[in-house]
Amino acid sequence: MTLSPARVPAAGVRRLTRTLYGYAFLDDFVLLYPVYALLFADTGMSLWQISSLFALWSITGVVLEVPSGAWADAVSRRGLLWIGPLLTAAGFVLWVAVPSYGAFAVGFILWGAGGALGSGALEALVYGELDRLGAADRYAPVMGRARAARLLGTVASIGLAGPVFAQGGYAAVGAASFLACVLTAVTATRFPEHRARADDEGDTWATILRTGLAELRGDRPVRGALLLVPAVAAVWGALDEYTPLLVRDIGVAEATVPYLIMLIWAGVTLGSLLAGPAERLGTSGLAMLLAGAALALAVGAASRSLAGIALVSLAFAGFQLAEVLADVRLQHRIDESRRATLTSVASLGTELATVATFGVYALLGTDLPHGTVFAVLAFPYLVTALALARARVARERP
Repeated sequence: MTLSPARVPAAGVRRLTRTLYGYAFLDDFVLLYPVYALLFADTGMSLWQISSLFALWSITGVVLEVPSGAWADAVSRRGLLWIGPLLTAAGFVLWVAVPSYGAFAVGFILWGAGGALGSGALEALVYGELDRLGAADRYAPVMGRARAARLLGTVASIGLAGPVFAQGGYAAVGAASFLACVLTAVTATRFPEHRARADDEGDTWATILRTGLAELRGDRPVRGALLLVPAVAAVWGALDEYTPLLVRDIGVAEATVPYLIMLIWAGVTLGSLLAGPAERLGTSGLAMLLAGAALALAVGAASRSLAGIALVSLAFAGFQLAEVLADVRLQHRIDESRRATLTSVASLGTELATVATFGVYALLGTDLPHGTVFAVLAFPYLVTALALARARVARERP
């Protein structure tokens, strides 16, 4: 039977999206997530040693973020997407097999490298394949659902970690995490990849990196779209780490805290799923979305009440939605041959801004309650919203 041209792209889109959703779910289905800090402590690591491990993890990602994006543009984006999870799997094996500071450090380096290989490469591959199929306009809802799948993977791993740990300890959750990484790598091999490789045309990853950075310097719309990604993603991404402390400060029982955290995560998932319809918002709509989410965050966090936590959940839904839309704006503006490179530059900006937010939070949190710190850190989103509104007005001037 001969397929019509309309049905061929539809089948291609289905294959791509099913692979993407499975990959996203498995990539965050890591049962070690909620217990690896306990593993470090039970092995005898001091607080400064544990903190140094987290710092090493972040530094690895920062150092490799942009070079790995250029490498993805030079060779195979799909290849990096299956290599990355295998590096992470090797790190988890080390943690469980020979628990020690050295093994934990190497494991975090491998995990950071694995994450860097996939950052930028995934977005570039998905956008490129959708564009080839004439479905680039579906990028926003597709990536929104992929982020929702990641959240479901995280929630599922948290829910299963307790009973699995009770049955088999660290060895069991480590084995489950290893298996999830291997399945993630296997799933990545199912991604389609039809673009011509840059090195077929004589370009190396270093050349692609230089030309990508040159495009960033010389193209103002690209530069603005790239800077918008960390401006939207960094602050709320950092605040997410402190939400248990915010929730506990409203006076609920310790046993209630996880349920309220789940409420916040439900808001984030909702924000991901609204990406398709919200793509029509435009610049003014995005500015209003950020401003509204910032106000919800400030009022909700400062109120120190159950209703306030619901407002924080609504704010996080808005920020997650805005983050997806910022990525969509960037993908629409960058050249295919340097897509992974510039997406990785945006991710690097997010990482650095997130680390800066951690520092600001630590500074403010020394003397202020968590609700007040959350409210103060809503202010950067109002600044971003104002900048977007001003940019829209400037473009409309004759």
